[in-house]
Amino acid sequence: MTEKIPLFPLSHSLFPDGMLSLKIFEVRYLDLIKCCYQQQLPFGVVWLKKGSEIQIPGETPLLHAYGCSANIRNFEQVQPNLFRVICQGGIRFKLHNTQPGPFGVWQGDIAYLPNDPEVELPPSLQHHADRLGKVIASAQQQGQSHRLPIFKPYLLDQSGWVANRYAEAMDISPKEKLELLYELDPLKRMQKIDSLIEKA
Repeated sequence: MTEKIPLFPLSHSLFPDGMLSLKIFEVRYLDLIKCCYQQQLPFGVVWLKKGSEIQIPGETPLLHAYGCSANIRNFEQVQPNLFRVICQGGIRFKLHNTQPGPFGVWQGDIAYLPNDPEVELPPSLQHHADRLGKVIASAQQQGQSHRLPIFKPYLLDQSGWVANRYAEAMDISPKEKLELLYELDPLKRMQKIDSLIEKA
């Protein structure tokens, strides 16, 4: 089963429960974002393989095959043609087909991937959760938790949630991030994170 959703191609990633801050000023996205916010509809964030985030006449962007839905959590209209939005990552998907849509917004035929099952973080990987927990605790003690690019609840005992927070923050290649995004086993994803950190 596939579903058609509007796409927002970006040069960086979004993972489930991740935070994405956007400034919206392109005409093609102003109506899309307002509509998604008012109707509480998601849009799809996909990585650019080739092309620009800004619309260039005659250019067709080349997109990676996997992405993540985004739900608008906060909407601010700064000026008539400038919005600031904060989005939360939703469900991962595989992109099967794209076609141009209204106002130049690309539309995608997607199939959603299953959500992570609850898999507790094993003791051998607990130090990664501890490290992340210290960052969160420090921000809370300083009254700066609202500045963290992380939504509550903090699921520090869950392999998938911890892996996703590392995956979105790590300085690794788009190919490596994409492999983490479509890894359906949350424990294997966390083990891959552990391996990448050891290599760094």
